[in-house]
Amino acid sequence: MSQFYLDHYGFSVRPFSILPDPEMLFWSDRHRKAFAVLEYGLMTRAPLTVVTGEVGAGKTTLIQALLRQIDSDMKVGLISNARGDRGDLLRWILNAFDIGVAPGSDYVDMFQSFQDFVLSQYAAGRLVVLIFDEAQNLGADTLEELRMLTNINSGTDELLQLILLGQPELRAIITRPELRQFAQRVSATFHLGSFDAETSAGYIRHRLQKAGGSGNEFDGAAMARIHAESRGVPRMINTIADLALVYGAAADRHVVGADIIDELIRDGLILNAAPEPTLPERPTRLVLAHEQEVKRDAT
Repeated sequence: MSQFYLDHYGFSVRPFSILPDPEMLFWSDRHRKAFAVLEYGLMTRAPLTVVTGEVGAGKTTLIQALLRQIDSDMKVGLISNARGDRGDLLRWILNAFDIGVAPGSDYVDMFQSFQDFVLSQYAAGRLVVLIFDEAQNLGADTLEELRMLTNINSGTDELLQLILLGQPELRAIITRPELRQFAQRVSATFHLGSFDAETSAGYIRHRLQKAGGSGNEFDGAAMARIHAESRGVPRMINTIADLALVYGAAADRHVVGADIIDELIRDGLILNAAPEPTLPERPTRLVLAHEQEVKRDAT
């Protein structure tokens, strides 16, 4: 069936796979800004950079694109979905960099192993960059433990840099009063919001063309319907558009109309999550500590 699907439309690959693929990356205005913040963090050796976005907004794809252009003077560790109590964080980090520790090592031993690693990389002219994906799972206590790790940095030299990506609740966690010191270390943060209707249509056409199609396999009404049903979240757009192409191929249609999207909905193939919470617009560069100081002064 999958080959029939590709042959029917003349695609070389599936245009709407939900797996992160930097080759398919669509540079919306929001994605360009988020990527610029990530690049800014690396360029300035910022201790902490934070990018948030709803599930399926494209955060992981952005990180994969960033990793493809990392310089040789950076040693990168990537951690996804880390969870656990005190000490578990260090185990995740040591595993990310393939740092071995002796059996029975306690927290102090593991910290010393990691610090020795960071210092050895610095002596070799390399910055250690630690990237956490789905960082909202870390929780407040673990984020505070991360802040303590940045104490490895000394003087004017940055030895360790942290990049955190997570869902919108990550930002809410960071701005808690008990994480004031963590927030003070954040140099830049950005929220990757959902697409508007025009951007959703551009995204659909972009992926169709990247897959070898004309970009016109969906008519305007179908794209508008997909945007409304997906709320502009890229992963949901992919899910709906992929199923619509299957239905279109089965009906021997070469252009998908809004009626096919409606048919998918009637058949119960689309599960909708709650809408993304609305976050206020923030400047691309954000010093959270300054905002908190202003609030304290006002009271």
